[in-house]
Amino acid sequence: MNITLKQLRYLIAVADTLHFGKAAENCCISQPALSLQIQSLEENLGISLIERNKQRVLITPLGNEIIQRARFILGDVNELIETAQSNCEPLTNPLSLGVIPTIGPYLLPKILPKLRQAYPDLSLILQEEKTYLLLQRLREGQLDLALLALPIEIGDLMSQDIAEEPFVVAMPSKHPLCKQKVITESTLAEQQVLLLEDGHCLRQHALSVCKQMGAKEQTQVQASSLGTLTQMVANGFGITLLPVTSLTREAYQQNDLEIRHFKPPIPSRRLGFVWRRTSGRLKEFQILINFFKPLVERIIEENNRDY
Repeated sequence: MNITLKQLRYLIAVADTLHFGKAAENCCISQPALSLQIQSLEENLGISLIERNKQRVLITPLGNEIIQRARFILGDVNELIETAQSNCEPLTNPLSLGVIPTIGPYLLPKILPKLRQAYPDLSLILQEEKTYLLLQRLREGQLDLALLALPIEIGDLMSQDIAEEPFVVAMPSKHPLCKQKVITESTLAEQQVLLLEDGHCLRQHALSVCKQMGAKEQTQVQASSLGTLTQMVANGFGITLLPVTSLTREAYQQNDLEIRHFKPPIPSRRLGFVWRRTSGRLKEFQILINFFKPLVERIIEENNRDY
């Protein structure tokens, strides 16, 4: 039986796209060649992995089990390579970094130019996705490292905090809460708060704050991004909670938006890196953590002061 890692990669590409043409494009191979490799894999295993017809591609139940095992096999191979490369000059090999949408656009543009200057040989491969997808890709070896908002359930993964990020309240300029210099638990109680849609960890963190302070979610309207959420608030749809790092990009564009800080104790979220315990690049991760930490803390401090 001759099963290759290349065949497993092609199989996973088909499973991820459910389309042979797109999978072939992602793998930089012709569609007929990819199809032949998948067919050869099926013949070697003696089972059908994929149901094919003109309308759609379906993964068989046994195929799903094989694909799950294939992901872990490729993850182990990646870790083997990482271990072999660990003695090389740090941060000279490609590194895949996942980041969530409520962090990436607000921190990375300010940090990546400095990182490129400090480590010019580092090839950073960025993936922006929701938390649960990044955690899944970490476990499957598709990512080396992820920058996430904590606390979240990470299971057997490792994490290290780099900063504590406060929340602020954003409201329309004519909202009654604008009369308040700071927001207290009593002033937020019974308020209707706009939140992001399901799947964003910021939603869960904001819900926790609302529950603690007696506020309620405005369930009729949800946003898919912080930019949309901020525009909705500026147009009078309600109030919301924003992480302070988002203010430079989101708040300055909105003339009809007011920002108020919380009175201590200030609700917040933790920012931190998450990685596999078995990764062979722990020394490099620590270098990145030490690089990011003071820069993120400074961005948070400046935004907290300026708004």
